[in-house]
Amino acid sequence: MNRFPRVALIALMSVAAVSGCEQNAENAADKPVTAAQQKDPNAIPGLATEKERVSYMVGMDLAKSLEPVKDEIDLDTMNRALKASLAGEKALMTEEQAQQVREAFTQKMQTQQVQKMMAAAKENETKGQAFLAENAKKPGVQTTASGLQYQVLSEGTGPKPKATDAVRAHYKGMLLDGKVFDSSYERGEPATFVLPQMVPGWQEGIPLMNVGSKYRFWIPSKLGYGEQGTPGGPIPPNATLVFEVELLDIAKQPAG
Repeated sequence: MNRFPRVALIALMSVAAVSGCEQNAENAADKPVTAAQQKDPNAIPGLATEKERVSYMVGMDLAKSLEPVKDEIDLDTMNRALKASLAGEKALMTEEQAQQVREAFTQKMQTQQVQKMMAAAKENETKGQAFLAENAKKPGVQTTASGLQYQVLSEGTGPKPKATDAVRAHYKGMLLDGKVFDSSYERGEPATFVLPQMVPGWQEGIPLMNVGSKYRFWIPSKLGYGEQGTPGGPIPPNATLVFEVELLDIAKQPAG
């Protein structure tokens, strides 16, 4: 987790917003000009002066930076610290005390994050196991010894790749709720994969396919991204994954 955000960082964040004001002024050239805008082309209702607009923008940026910890913040107390610090008044805590508070708070938030991830992992594992148990009963769904499930959507006539090969494929990856987290179709071009570098579900599943085939795979979390998922990414911990894969070709191994 990043260290608790400091107000001083907001100055850096404001640069892009100020540039944006200039761009907005250019884009507004063909719009009707109000009386207020004749005096100040950047006028905004409720924010009469440049100082007010800049202050409001900084407040918006600060709010965004504090969003992850908003329930831990007392705004009145934070405003007291802001006003005192900017006025050069004596702070209620020393820098050493502030550092102690910062470290304790960071540890607290990290602990909460771990607990939340563990709870989500347990829930996803339970849901995944229940889904796979029912899915295995459906016509056309086959289950391997490892727990990988697959269904042949269309069968090709080309050769089958080995587990050590690279392959070229079109694919779509989804969570159990149907949310797409990756798709070569959306990017408009197939992808090349070196199978030994892929998750175990792909390493086992793709060699089952003839080139020209299209399969649907259901990959248990233990054969996917496991308890970690993709931290900060689209795949939750212990998520069961669904892939539709169209095997186009056995490709050459990338150089190096």
